[in-house]
Amino acid sequence: MISTRRTFLAGATALGAGSLLIGPGRIGRALAQDASTLIFAAAGTVTSSWDPSSHTIAPQITAEALVFGRLTKCLMKPENPGEILPDLALEWKLIDKFTLEYKLRQGVKFHDGKDFKAEDVKATYEYASQPSRPASAWYPGQVEVEIVDDYTVRLKTEKYGYPALNFWYVSSFLPILSAKDVADPNVLKQRPNGTGAFRYQETKGDQIVFKANADYYDGKPQIETLLWNYVPDANTRVLGLLNGQYHLTERLEPEQFESLKKEANVTTDKGLSSENKYLHFRCNKPPFDDVRVRLAAVHAIDRDQILAIVGEAGQASNCHISPVKFGYTDVPDYPKFDPEMCQKLLAEAGFPNGQGLPELEYITSVGFYPKTREYGELVTAMLQEQGFNVKLTTLEPAAWEEQIYRRADGQGPGHIIDVGWITGSPEPDLVLRPNYYSKFALINGVNDPEIDASLDKERNAESTEERLKVLQEETLPLLAAKVPSLSLYSSVFLRAMSNKLQGAYFYPNGPIDLSKATLG
Repeated sequence: MISTRRTFLAGATALGAGSLLIGPGRIGRALAQDASTLIFAAAGTVTSSWDPSSHTIAPQITAEALVFGRLTKCLMKPENPGEILPDLALEWKLIDKFTLEYKLRQGVKFHDGKDFKAEDVKATYEYASQPSRPASAWYPGQVEVEIVDDYTVRLKTEKYGYPALNFWYVSSFLPILSAKDVADPNVLKQRPNGTGAFRYQETKGDQIVFKANADYYDGKPQIETLLWNYVPDANTRVLGLLNGQYHLTERLEPEQFESLKKEANVTTDKGLSSENKYLHFRCNKPPFDDVRVRLAAVHAIDRDQILAIVGEAGQASNCHISPVKFGYTDVPDYPKFDPEMCQKLLAEAGFPNGQGLPELEYITSVGFYPKTREYGELVTAMLQEQGFNVKLTTLEPAAWEEQIYRRADGQGPGHIIDVGWITGSPEPDLVLRPNYYSKFALINGVNDPEIDASLDKERNAESTEERLKVLQEETLPLLAAKVPSLSLYSSVFLRAMSNKLQGAYFYPNGPIDLSKATLG
């Protein structure tokens, strides 16, 4: 039987959300007493390669943030998302349209003992920005790095035809590698070697062991050992927190978050993230190669109902980037739930009432993002109600990650992919170019000259004011009109930790700064 949106909602109300509900005092506590070891229950896993240029996987970026330094830091606080702070660079300035200069911090060492110098910035940026690198989509383009002296570098972009200003925010996101390691990519793949607060020690099954970096430029962390445990099930993460197996966990379900607020030995944390949740359409596969069918699907989906399910884990947004990103705006004509328009567009595309549409696979994860199963079932019912023949496939995070991206032949599994996109910088192109520029289009495979031209226009703007205008008046409205993906909402991160953990800073893209944290 094909369920309708109304019958699904009735069933969800009767049965409850299906997540673990925890009452105060129901589980005995045995919170760890070792103040030098922190155990983190992570919702996502890492890939087989520790080379940061080999992937765009959010959980691995969170792990790498413990190990690698960057030229600058962006805390991305909603009240001032564009604030830039020093990290491996102490000063930076735009020399001319195509030249951005950084003065580097002296006395910094990589974890293998090598001194950090300008050669490392040059090796990193010139290697990772090569189009052949999977994460080159993070870069605005290829770049040359001029070494002025051991502690001064200049990023130069004239050869590649775009302004150096594009690195202003991006440099707070790109990890700095050792030039020695870049010379041997096999070394990069086997183990991370950075300048950050924690050193990688070993991987044991689903556990990664990190140790405090005694030579960290800002002082050795008080937490001596950090154990990263991959725990894909949200209930297991919460139970482990309550019984003392873990000190910190992430990506809670809303009901779990509300219940944990009542626990005396637990502290909860909530923050608007730099992540938006999307439904990506495989635009280079029928029927979603037709913009009318994509728009019809969007008009079949009531995002207000999705937000009702997601609760505190989501914030309404009519934009393809998060509110903590440069250029964010509430797009006036963002497509809304409109069944009549859905049917009109289906008829125009040659599929009246959905007749003739093939079976469409909708792929989502369970255990990483909150409520994906629940709202996945709702979206499936909404689409079925309008005549789309949709089959929902739910996968645990590691298996889901294998299905997300397009493959060597340009195609990817399924037709609709539920995924979040998150980056550690206010720079909007870290979202827009990997997802919507034809050269990349890592998930949806869109190939649209108008979108490409608009993305190039905003990238090549010579001032932030001009760029802001292009983003808000042209690029973001164009994405809303052509919908290679539907932005469902902006994510709000829900976390919980032992109340003994103090001094942790949570970045809006997921990484956690534990360099000054203690376990009292």
